[in-house]
Amino acid sequence: MSRHRLFALFAALAMALGFAVLSPTASPASAATCASGWNSSSVYTGGMSASYQGHNWQAKWWTQGETPGAAQVWADLGTCGSGGGTGSCTYPAWAAGRAYVAGDIVKYTNGNYYKASHDNPGYDPTISTWYWDPYSCTGGGTDPGTPSGFVVSEAQFNQMFPGRSSFYTYSGLVAALKAYPGFANTGSDTVKKQEAAAFLANVSHETGGLVYIVEQNTANYPHYCDSSQPYGCPAGQAAYYGRGPIQLSWNFNYMAAGDALGIDLLGNPNLVQTDPAVAWKTGLWYWNTQSGPGTMTPHNAMVNGAGFGETIRSINGSIECNGGNPAQVQSRINTYQSFTSLLGVPTGSNLSC
Repeated sequence: MSRHRLFALFAALAMALGFAVLSPTASPASAATCASGWNSSSVYTGGMSASYQGHNWQAKWWTQGETPGAAQVWADLGTCGSGGGTGSCTYPAWAAGRAYVAGDIVKYTNGNYYKASHDNPGYDPTISTWYWDPYSCTGGGTDPGTPSGFVVSEAQFNQMFPGRSSFYTYSGLVAALKAYPGFANTGSDTVKKQEAAAFLANVSHETGGLVYIVEQNTANYPHYCDSSQPYGCPAGQAAYYGRGPIQLSWNFNYMAAGDALGIDLLGNPNLVQTDPAVAWKTGLWYWNTQSGPGTMTPHNAMVNGAGFGETIRSINGSIECNGGNPAQVQSRINTYQSFTSLLGVPTGSNLSC
């Protein structure tokens, strides 16, 4: 019996049973347009589609964070992108400044394809950690696993800071982590999460829940120029006011942070209030390298078991500690307790200073 006659018999039977049948000339699934990229933090209900590693996938039931291809909840609808092979991709050209979400694939000016591993505001794929590099339409490339590698997920971050300014982006924070790879990445999983919670609790206190980008009392602005420093205040007498998540202030701190990070913050302190990644880096610089009025860095306080209270001392010293302002200390402790609870770890001892 010929192939065409077999197909005709199958079609007749299928139609009698109520099934739809594709003709032999129907377009293959591989020619389908790719759906929006799968996002690990998004919720998908039955019937919703997403693209992942060059394939379209359809959720069979409610799912969140279950990777297509590795979880039974996803049905493989076939390759997408005009055939799915390298050289036949139909993904759009990368555009600087355009926001991308996890799973988006773009064609860069060098002719290569890059897939966003996390939401980002248009970072250059060739220098950013937010992309799988290189990436092909058929799903090749390096999958980094957990998109950010940070012990605090974006969903948890958003829960910690529901009213935060849009300036303080999660992507900016995670981009800054590579400047201090030991942060929230030293010791046990519990210690890592405790340090992340401690940093974010202090940051929350300093900025009113990541609301304030700059110091609110403008009358203080001219006071932060130490003219005795040999480099002076090239950006202006009133240019070194508090900015960023730990409110970096004084010309000598901008100088030291800039030198450590390889950024001219003395000459351009405004970067701390205009570039989210730079702002987060200055906070991490202080946390990981400065003892301030304390006896150790906040990082060392958390990884060596000195406790959350010593991080407060390293940030504000006697202004708050030793009875200086117990209400402010308790406010920081309350936030730390809330954040550790959210991350599912104990607070540890020595919470106060």
